[in-house]
Amino acid sequence: MSYKNKILVTGAAGFIGSHLVEYLLNKKYSVIGFDRYNSNNDWGWLEKLKKSKNFDFILGDIRDYDSVYNAVKKCDSVFHLAALIGIPYSYISPTAYVKTNIEGTLNILEASKNLKIKQILITSTSEVYGTAKKTKLNEEDKLVAQSPYAATKISADQLALSFFKSFNLPVKIVRPFNVYGPRQSSRAIIPTILSQALSKKRIITLGNKNSIRDFTYVEDVCSAFEKIYKSKKFLGQVVNIGSDQEISIKNIVSKISKILSVNLKIKQDRKRFRPKLSEVERLRCNNKKILKYSNWKPSYNLDKGLLKLHYRLKKKKK
Repeated sequence: MSYKNKILVTGAAGFIGSHLVEYLLNKKYSVIGFDRYNSNNDWGWLEKLKKSKNFDFILGDIRDYDSVYNAVKKCDSVFHLAALIGIPYSYISPTAYVKTNIEGTLNILEASKNLKIKQILITSTSEVYGTAKKTKLNEEDKLVAQSPYAATKISADQLALSFFKSFNLPVKIVRPFNVYGPRQSSRAIIPTILSQALSKKRIITLGNKNSIRDFTYVEDVCSAFEKIYKSKKFLGQVVNIGSDQEISIKNIVSKISKILSVNLKIKQDRKRFRPKLSEVERLRCNNKKILKYSNWKPSYNLDKGLLKLHYRLKKKKK
């Protein structure tokens, strides 16, 4: 059996990264996973792949250039997902976010330039837009950092685009809106609601119930990565990934209530709110660009995705 180009996935043991590794392997790509060094040689969600013939795993540190260079030199292309993503912790330790999200991305770009890597996909976030000033957000909209996390991701994106313009480095910026699915941290909103509900709680403790988001199931995000990777139209470009559907947090609770056939109520905890000026109230994706220049389209609407996620979580709980 022959395999396609070898792709390095940084942040491979994380939520999206682990799904992306599995997706690429199923599509017959040869994959190298890269994640933070630990003395136990723990591969996280990818432990089951330790005997896979077309998958290698490297433990290192995205903040260390030598570590990154040694991983990048083994591949043809890079999907860069390694990052600190928790917004609350970025208020406490912004320096850690600068070192991981900005300097880590710089290491990927510099190593890729020096090794003449064929293609680099840099993972962004919809948080870089800040609260939407209009119904939908497109790739040309103004970037507004409302948290230290968002500021570091804007900086990383701009660094990547500067390497495209300055060195003709084949960079693409992949900008997912809110992603959900199995393996996601319980800090994220959908796992927070489901985990509380499945533990028989009928009063769900949340932060801002009125914030509005655009959710995409993780399998659809993985397929979007591949479509962006395969299209020359996106070189030097930013590409949104989203469903072009919006929903408030309180309405997600209503949907989950129906799925579980229970009456869930919301208790708002002020400790879970972001600082007032840092709260991103609304995010909705304009996905016309990816729809126009690729044959990608979401396979899951929110109802279908929540049902699948609920089934997976319920099965795991047994």
